[in-house]
Amino acid sequence: MDACDSRTRAYKNGKTFDQCKEIAKTLSLELEEKIKQTGQVGWDVILESAQHDELVYKLTLKYLRQDGYDIGDWKRPLVKKTIS
Repeated sequence: MDACDSRTRAYKNGKTFDQCKEIAKTLSLELEEKIKQTGQVGWDVILESAQHDELVYKLTLKYLRQDGYDIGDWKRPLVKKTIS
């Protein structure tokens, strides 16, 4: 029996984890510009931008949080800039 290698395991549409991370980083940069213009972005917009790829969606939220954005919660599914 072959073991799964986490470095090469294919996720949705045959992408590796590293490819998903790169897509999410690029997507988070694009969404940061949109947040600057509109003030906030809904989780549904992020999911659509990630083409309903759950891993890319979650990584995008992670990167937005790391960049200082409030990613909200289930009661307020919005991403907006944290007030400093």
